[in-house]
Amino acid sequence: MTDPISRPGVLVTPTNSESSATHNPPQRNASSKAGYFRWVICALLLFGTTKNYMDRQVLGVLKTTLQHDLGWNEIDYSNLVFAFQAAYAVGMLLVGRLIDRLGTRLGYALAMAFWSVASMGHAVASSLTSFVIARSALGFGEAGVFPASIKCVAEWFPKKERALATGIFNAGTSAGAIVTPLVVPWITMYWGWQWAFVITGALGFVWLIFWLLLYRKPEEHSRVCKAELDYIRSDPAESVAKVKWISLFPHRQTWAFVTGKFMIDPIWWFYLFWVPDFLQRRHGLSLMKIGVPIMVIYVISDVGSVAGGWLSSWLIKRGKSVNAARKITMLLCAFSVVPIVFAYRTESMWEAVLLIGLAAAGHQGFSANLFTLSSDLFPAKAVGSVVGIGGMAGAIGGMLIAKIVGYVLQWTGSYMVPFFIAGFAYLAAVAAIQVLSPKLEPARID
Repeated sequence: MTDPISRPGVLVTPTNSESSATHNPPQRNASSKAGYFRWVICALLLFGTTKNYMDRQVLGVLKTTLQHDLGWNEIDYSNLVFAFQAAYAVGMLLVGRLIDRLGTRLGYALAMAFWSVASMGHAVASSLTSFVIARSALGFGEAGVFPASIKCVAEWFPKKERALATGIFNAGTSAGAIVTPLVVPWITMYWGWQWAFVITGALGFVWLIFWLLLYRKPEEHSRVCKAELDYIRSDPAESVAKVKWISLFPHRQTWAFVTGKFMIDPIWWFYLFWVPDFLQRRHGLSLMKIGVPIMVIYVISDVGSVAGGWLSSWLIKRGKSVNAARKITMLLCAFSVVPIVFAYRTESMWEAVLLIGLAAAGHQGFSANLFTLSSDLFPAKAVGSVVGIGGMAGAIGGMLIAKIVGYVLQWTGSYMVPFFIAGFAYLAAVAAIQVLSPKLEPARID
């Protein structure tokens, strides 16, 4: 294995270090002999992401109900989504950096507590303005979930397992979107929509108890044996001075990640906030009947999340470079999204569900690998900040898609344009990443 080249404030990590590491048989054997507590930590991240997306999805599930009860039109609803995205963008920029400063354990705990309170705050909102305030607070707090989770994966997993670990916790985005349309209509039917926000928000404090009890850094954890710690630390050691946030912007690697997030994140926001409405509007589903089709969509997307992470890691273990493994996987995922352009016109509800599910699976597989690029290209101390910058770009893209969808629906009543944009966004993202980082060489941080 080639050693990294270090000098004060500079790190150069071999481009194919992950690939070369997997050619060392003792390291593969070490995986089977090491402990498995890192996967308990991954499960915590999975449940945290699930909770995060439950809080986001409540509004989308209740869109028709709230529009009826509170008199919102399509543009009013798009303004709510826009407010969430704007606050999320600001939060991504600030919270990602804060997590790098505070550390994963405290940073994630504070973010979870903040956004859970904000979620519960929707229950006392009675006007569009008060919903905008609650939604903005939720967006700002929820910005912590991915910087914290990716940073945690960088701390707890060697590079050859990071895409799989990311795919597993990223499946929580779909899990949250599965659970919410199943439980929220039931809560709304019997107790009112206010309790849907209260109950989903309160779950965050249950998760928080387990997080504070179980989470420590690997080297500080009593349940991590020496073999597992050695396996986690099997990558070449990083030697880098404190990373200045502003120093990340000149790097093409930063812009490769940022551009990818800007192009694909808005599509996921579109699925989350508008697909329930599409099924109700186009196929006449009632609130109580929407749960099963939504569940099918996100079960399929969960398969895509784990499969995308697994495929990338499998290709590396089969001798592919990190560059080839990540990009081959992302390209396959991008092609799987393209058929969604036909979803708006199909007469069959289940055909539309399968097309959207396939596209959502493609997104999740793509997203798992895109997130992993941040830890491929940057040292662990900078990962939270890089993910935060990329998340901000994705949220800005989400602001744009919110206004596009809102006005298109208000003017035409058709989902043709949003589905067309969704179909080709991922191919454009792969092309942009290839142009900006053709070899996925790690950034030289000054």
